[in-house]
Amino acid sequence: MPGSGTDGTSREVSRKAHGILPAFATARGMGWTLAVTGLIGFLASGQLLLERLALYENPDYVTSCDISPLISCGEVFRTWQAAVFGFPNPLIGIVSFAIVLTTSAALLSGARCARWYWMGLQVGVSLGMVFVVWLWSQALFEIHILCLYCMAVWAAMIVLFVLLTARNVLHSVIPVPAGATRFLGEWAPALAAVLILATAASVFFSFIDGFIA
Repeated sequence: MPGSGTDGTSREVSRKAHGILPAFATARGMGWTLAVTGLIGFLASGQLLLERLALYENPDYVTSCDISPLISCGEVFRTWQAAVFGFPNPLIGIVSFAIVLTTSAALLSGARCARWYWMGLQVGVSLGMVFVVWLWSQALFEIHILCLYCMAVWAAMIVLFVLLTARNVLHSVIPVPAGATRFLGEWAPALAAVLILATAASVFFSFIDGFIA
């Protein structure tokens, strides 16, 4: 859990003094970023788990996002990709986003996290992002069915991954060249927005026949 983080605090104070630390990379800014993305991911994962349990209880249960043959959580649940590790994927999301929310609460209450904690969080979020990219590819190219709650998790993970990575670069948790540091400091929010739009576009064009039918 969070530690004293004297290193990170001094760097942040120094960068603030020179006016070069973007809002999202401050302790409070990152706290709110983690709070919003963590809450979206946690609620979406929780709803997915509830729907999955209802389907276990009643195989004829119609999930709340069974909108059409194209958009159906129930159909996605019946694929092996919905339980890659032998249990429902949403369980991973609930645990992971709970950690994100706990970290946000610590930051917003004034705590500082040690460098090792940020490194651990970065590893966890990066692995989560890899998993999300894989799930996205499966939905578009293998399953050919969409899940609304899953897509909410995708969006939350994109923002979380990009802004957390940028924050850690700016605080020297992740060493990169100065040019990359400047780029992320200036363009990280825009990059997150572009990735979300690109993901939405990939979904639209992959399912265009269903959308315009």
